[in-house]
Amino acid sequence: MAPRRYGPGPRIKRVKEEVKMDTFRTMLYAALALVLFMMWQAWEKDYGQATTTVPAVSQTNGTQTSDAPARDVPQAPASSGSRMTSAPDVAVSSSKRIKVHTDVYDIELDTRGGDIKKAYLLNYPTTAKQPDQPFPLMNDGSPHLFISQSGLLGDGAPNHAARYSSPVDQYRLQEGQDKLEVTLQWRNDQGLMVDKVYTFYRGRYEFDLEYRVANHSAMAWQGSMYRQFKRTEDTGIEQSRFLYTYTGGVISTQDKPYEKISFDDMKDETLKKDIEQGWVAMIQHYFVGAWIGDKNNTHHAYTKVSDGNKYVIGMITPTAAIAPGSSGTIKTRAYVGPKLQDELKEIAPNMELTVDYGFLTILAEPIFWVMKWIHSVVGNWGWTIIILTILIKLMFYKLSETSYKSMANLRRVHPRLQGLKERYGDDKQGMQKAMMKIYQEEKINPLGGCLPILVQIPVFIALYWVLLESVEMRQAPFILWLDDLSSKDPYYILPLLMGASMLIQQKLNPSPLDPVQAKIMMMLPVVFTVFFAFFPSGLVLYWVTNNVLSIAQQWVITKRIAG
Repeated sequence: MAPRRYGPGPRIKRVKEEVKMDTFRTMLYAALALVLFMMWQAWEKDYGQATTTVPAVSQTNGTQTSDAPARDVPQAPASSGSRMTSAPDVAVSSSKRIKVHTDVYDIELDTRGGDIKKAYLLNYPTTAKQPDQPFPLMNDGSPHLFISQSGLLGDGAPNHAARYSSPVDQYRLQEGQDKLEVTLQWRNDQGLMVDKVYTFYRGRYEFDLEYRVANHSAMAWQGSMYRQFKRTEDTGIEQSRFLYTYTGGVISTQDKPYEKISFDDMKDETLKKDIEQGWVAMIQHYFVGAWIGDKNNTHHAYTKVSDGNKYVIGMITPTAAIAPGSSGTIKTRAYVGPKLQDELKEIAPNMELTVDYGFLTILAEPIFWVMKWIHSVVGNWGWTIIILTILIKLMFYKLSETSYKSMANLRRVHPRLQGLKERYGDDKQGMQKAMMKIYQEEKINPLGGCLPILVQIPVFIALYWVLLESVEMRQAPFILWLDDLSSKDPYYILPLLMGASMLIQQKLNPSPLDPVQAKIMMMLPVVFTVFFAFFPSGLVLYWVTNNVLSIAQQWVITKRIAG
């Protein structure tokens, strides 16, 4: 019986099947990597180890008070060696708000404690559709509580339950004025006079807080300043189950430049830690509130939980001594505003880390730098993403070319591989050895088709964090209906275009003969479309652009190699 001869039809069919199987494996690897990343993101809530802490002890001066804010007064660290106790102020029945307006803030100070109860960021609208409504970063209403508190620890000194007075009810930064001082006054019957002074600066989200203490008593006074943020978990910002961003406490020390203290950590243990040249902060998506320690002193950092669902993080300054008849000051700095990396770097060491790019920071930071440079030229973040995608494709062009060459070589040796299958039958081990020998002889990498996708996955994830974390991209418009590249496409047009581009890529190759594999391949565009429907539209724009360029690249390279 004459041996069966295969005509060009069956051989071409087998070659197409091999091409499709290679693409199939590549896309499965990419899908698996993406799904694993999403699963990791869902449960990952911080990257460091839990802080080892010592339980804090509530401090009183021997008198119980019904004043709720006074319960949040921290205990002075025992190492300070002072006689400090919490202030003896009692609850007051009423207070008034002092309004402060600068070119970047609308702030409300409460005469009760002299604390910041509201802070609106004038240059950051709440939503892109409400450009005239400034974002309320700080608010004293439930359930989105986030306030700043500060006071003095020392005999008879005012804490954040004390009643201050102010000569005026409103302060405004005038044209030509570079800074604005807001002074609140407090006095007691023992000769202690305290001015609480905020200094705000034009164009800056950093401000100074200073306590000017005049001791007219007959005894020396010793005391420290505490300052803290108090907030609930709810930020008032809609959170997607697909897009996790960290909200909680952060502490920076010389040993650990960036350590998260989550709300769960605060529930489990209270923090008591001395830090040098550090800061403490409450952060949320795009925004941060931080108290900054000076370089030459050791500050005491602490956390606590108030009323079950309110979380406090703060710092206490070293003890200051003021002789009878003398005056002195206790100063600190704060930052309350957007996570602007260039500004944060100048304010304090490691503060730029509050823009948390995760474990791929080493890739995300250069990507952000390149994007800033491109944006300085084109002036639009959407076109910036498209140009960045083109640059990335050019960077990986040779790698993709190598991948397609590997696929072409696999097609060339496919008849020999098919012959091995017929020769070895069920002897899989022998067949594998023979296949590896052919690969070595022909210098073929059987996984070459998967390499470009696998290499680009870290770049994709790094870009994901850049788009998600960089406040510069917040509410950045592109064209037409895309008015916020940091949020999902409201009409899901980009995700649908991405799914269509994946289908086109599949149509460039024949469907696998195995019907199960064919169904899986057909499902991949649907699965990716659903995932990307909830991703930032800027990220989907990147992926659509990448797919279009890949389609063109595949057609050109394959045609050139085949010719």
